[in-house]
Amino acid sequence: MVPTYFRRELRDRVLQRRSRLRTFIVLFNMAAYRSKAELRAAALAARDALSGKARTAAAKALARRGLPVDVTANMVVSGYAPIRSEIDPTPLMLALAAQGARLALPMVNARGQSLTFRLWSPNDRLMLGPLGIPEPSPAAAEVVPDVMLVPLAAFDRAGHRIGYGAGHYDYSFAHLRKVKAITGIGLAFAAQEIETVPALAHDVALDFVLTEKHVFDFRGG
Repeated sequence: MVPTYFRRELRDRVLQRRSRLRTFIVLFNMAAYRSKAELRAAALAARDALSGKARTAAAKALARRGLPVDVTANMVVSGYAPIRSEIDPTPLMLALAAQGARLALPMVNARGQSLTFRLWSPNDRLMLGPLGIPEPSPAAAEVVPDVMLVPLAAFDRAGHRIGYGAGHYDYSFAHLRKVKAITGIGLAFAAQEIETVPALAHDVALDFVLTEKHVFDFRGG
């Protein structure tokens, strides 16, 4: 029979190892968070530095090229109301509507919850949501998009994105993809590309990123 003191010593060693592992995980996540914050700031600075002429030209380039997937009648494509210096998806969304797509916009819920998507047409009035972002009327029909156009701060060539830190789109993909397949397409300026995004386990990779210069396809196979 193993002596009691030996069992106690073994138990203490196991607990110490678990504690060190938890500490390592916490420190690793903190380092990744700091790194993301620094990368976000640099990418946003590059985005902010673009001229108005360059922004307009980039948005028109996305509209001329269209989506890298087939647009079918009544396909629901969610966009976003651009804030800060985000690339404007409006020209692209109008072009998609002309091809028969139904448009939707997100409504922001509490942190840690999926966005709610509601139908929107160009003639509809928007309302300011709780974060000061224009949103469709709560009376508009709720839908689940087939294609989700996603704003971002930065992206890499593995399909990972850096947003603004709240995780709204990660939660939305994780939740709504339980309902049906959704194609995630990031919209960005070429200046927002970075070498590597320090992605964590809960970060959801995009299927595509569209810039004024390139179409990045991350689906593989």
